[in-house]
Amino acid sequence: MPPNESDKKLSQIKSSVFSRSLSLAKLGLGAGIKYASTKITNSSLDDFINSQALHITKEFGELKGSLMKAGQMLSMYGEHFLPPEANKALKTLQADSPPIAWTVMKKHLEDYLESSLIDELDINPDSIGSASMGQVHLAIVKSTGEKLALKIQYPDVDKAIDSDVAALKKILSISKILPKGIDLTNVFEEIKTMLRQELDYTLEAKQTYMYGELVGQDPRFIVPKVFERYSNSKVLATEYIEGLKADHSLVQNLSQQRRNKLSENFIDLYFKEIFEWNFVQTDPHLGNYKIQIDSVGNDRLVLLDFGATKKFDSQFITYYKQMIKASIVHDETLFMAGARGLGFIIDDDQADYITAFKTFCYETVEPFWAPEDARNSQQKIAPDGTYHWKTNDLPNRVVKKAIQFKNFDLRSPPQDILFLDRKTGGVFIFLSVLGAHINARKIIDPYLNNV
Repeated sequence: MPPNESDKKLSQIKSSVFSRSLSLAKLGLGAGIKYASTKITNSSLDDFINSQALHITKEFGELKGSLMKAGQMLSMYGEHFLPPEANKALKTLQADSPPIAWTVMKKHLEDYLESSLIDELDINPDSIGSASMGQVHLAIVKSTGEKLALKIQYPDVDKAIDSDVAALKKILSISKILPKGIDLTNVFEEIKTMLRQELDYTLEAKQTYMYGELVGQDPRFIVPKVFERYSNSKVLATEYIEGLKADHSLVQNLSQQRRNKLSENFIDLYFKEIFEWNFVQTDPHLGNYKIQIDSVGNDRLVLLDFGATKKFDSQFITYYKQMIKASIVHDETLFMAGARGLGFIIDDDQADYITAFKTFCYETVEPFWAPEDARNSQQKIAPDGTYHWKTNDLPNRVVKKAIQFKNFDLRSPPQDILFLDRKTGGVFIFLSVLGAHINARKIIDPYLNNV
């Protein structure tokens, strides 16, 4: 059984648009007043931005819903244009937020599910996972003893999406966190689209089934089955599967060889999503994966939460794969074709910008360089082709390189890039947590051959 929750339970949810708007208006007003005070006291604008980011993320975590989730999504792209400390604060929203007390959630469950169906279940009042849009409780089907992960949506979060995202954009602007001159309208529209998708548990059930069909009988992975009897648009009941998070001590104490094998399997799954299936689980934080440790070493990955799974436009994904391949094999002609196709590079761009963008992309694929690659002058890739994901400073170097783009005229990035960036960042974090020391180039090469 899951451990008892801490005392940090929330007793209510500000679910009405009015109550949420009131909180957000106060937050925005406070930001405006504090910004004005920096003009009077000559305080550092950077200090103001950083303090505002920390304050905002605390408020978002307690408001929950689309505001918190939108902040999470924005943080995954924020390295391209947000101040580093501000983006770091937004990334804290990836952590579990305080759960809602069961006395509150039970009332909402009774609104979502027929009482006769609830009576068939023995539901543990302690949540086993709380996030931005809902929380999960362990339940047992009384007649069969089957264990379920029962995800219950927070009330009315679907009704607040438009106002929440508009408020997020306004608050970030008032707080001076968003840089001047960049139009993120398309990004925020895509965030709203994904939020509506993630709140449709009927769609998530369908996507869970579809993903399971793609995985098939591959023994490396487990996708939980859906219990349709206890599922609808607000409640999702899936098979509860035992497993440990990647940062659990038992996983961390596995041999390097076993952690490497898990890492290879994980990144191979990522390549299948991008290069073969065009069906990508775009929310790859640590809580969406478990690891089953096997007594004879055949450890498996449990795959969870398919609400953010996305199929991309065929032309878009074609250009994206071209950019990946070109960046890895250093093919400038193919790179420019992909970058122009996605709108990263246009005819009017300065030569300095094009050079900076190419250099940035060529470095982000560092784990997939060949040992003999001219870019490998500092031996980031060992002679045997292996790469240390945990001890490498690539994320810091990428952030520093991204900061240079503020010197150019910024334009809104392709909408879908936001979610592929989120996926790529999550993959790197997962492999880093596992301490992967693997040859990723040999795994991606067969996929690149088909591009």
